[in-house]
Amino acid sequence: MTPAAPTRRAAARLAGALLGSLTLAACSSLPPPPGRENLRDFALEARFALRVQRPEQAPQSAGGRLSWEHRAGRNRILIANPLGYGVAEIETTPERSQLRTADGKIRESADADELMEAATGERLPVARLPAWLLGRSSSDRRMERDGQQRPASLNEAGWQIEYGYDSESAAALPARITLRRTDEIELRLRIEEWRELP
Repeated sequence: MTPAAPTRRAAARLAGALLGSLTLAACSSLPPPPGRENLRDFALEARFALRVQRPEQAPQSAGGRLSWEHRAGRNRILIANPLGYGVAEIETTPERSQLRTADGKIRESADADELMEAATGERLPVARLPAWLLGRSSSDRRMERDGQQRPASLNEAGWQIEYGYDSESAAALPARITLRRTDEIELRLRIEEWRELP
């Protein structure tokens, strides 16, 4: 065996080690997926089911799809029927909100919850929902957490919110959210996709 053979083997081992180090460095430099605590601006796609029970009235139910974009305190909510046809679009800012229905009619109000009532027939908490979707509350005393220290339930402003997850990760975003107000209104969300907005 010539002296050059060990040298070639050593060079190959060194090249392999360097390649491995570069690969690990590249992987470690990739940004991790957004965790719940770090997420600020987001978009989601969800299916929803709304059930309303009034005293001495038969229960009423409705369902469909929901697309929500939340960015810098502004919201854009698209409500569609189960087949995906748009029924209403709500855009909100801290100062003004606008409802646009499928027939082209436009309605404006300073109260986003009022516009949601006009679109769905029920006064749903649009202004509070971005924080609630992420499991955030104005007070930790209203929040219960699961074994992973993730939001499990929240009681705020007369609403009970419950959270379910598809992942075991402690930073996971909720995949199922149920909102209830007394025994009258129940809104279930099955979130199919979360996206972080730049």
